[in-house]
Amino acid sequence: MSTRRHVLTWEVPAGATGWETAWVETSGTSLHAHGRAFGLRPDPYWLTYELRTGPQWVTRTLSVTVEAEHAVRRLEVARDEDGVWSADGEPLPGLGEALDCDLGLCPLTNTMPVLRHRLHERPGGRALVTAWISVPDLVVRVSRQHYTHLGEWPGRSRVRYASGTFRSDVTFDRDGFVVDYPQLARRVSAA
Repeated sequence: MSTRRHVLTWEVPAGATGWETAWVETSGTSLHAHGRAFGLRPDPYWLTYELRTGPQWVTRTLSVTVEAEHAVRRLEVARDEDGVWSADGEPLPGLGEALDCDLGLCPLTNTMPVLRHRLHERPGGRALVTAWISVPDLVVRVSRQHYTHLGEWPGRSRVRYASGTFRSDVTFDRDGFVVDYPQLARRVSAA
């Protein structure tokens, strides 16, 4: 099984009020990434994270640190082999169906469900439950989301993301990484 490495940088949200760079390794159907981001809203902050998935792109752990002017917040979210989620060791109710974490303002975390269901390669749609983490306050919430394949063209595909009243048609590359996520992120570099 070969390991592939990617370095991805986005304007976050699109319009340059912040930036994110993720260093990603994929092997088979697993992913390990660490990233750095900064944002200016609601107040300036720095964010670092480390994400690990198991087979089939299922979240194992997400560790996040946010540094702001007067506070440092840390959060460790984990999903064990039995599908039980926790935050800093405390159980997270309502996530029994969830396979994914979704870090707010982080386009990388949209990759796992798209890869698992190959929505960047073929028609279909999936309703999901995720552990959504707001940024910069790091509050975990249950989020019901829906992804629908809209179409492909050379090297790209479009997938509709919807949650509640929000929806966006997101462009992915052939590896399943976000290229353009209107209202959230626009990739400016990939290596």
